Amino acid sequence: MFEIAEKQNEREARMRKLAGQLEFTVEKTGDRFTLVRTVDVERPEREEYLTLDQAEELLETWKLRGHGS
Repeated sequence: MFEIAEKQNEREARMRKLAGQLEFTVEKTGDRFTLVRTVDVERPEREEYLTLDQAEELLETWKLRGHGS
């Protein structure tokens, strides 16, 4: 059980790092995430109540579109 929690923490840390590179802020409530980006967008980009999988997928999509470094 400890290994599962540790892997989850590692995934969350990688997601947060990518979010920072893409200039998103991350808020966590329970096991859900809100991602907000206000840089280089006409209106703030806000996605709420995301699972870790969904947050990772959203950030990878932004990265693939060339918004990341």
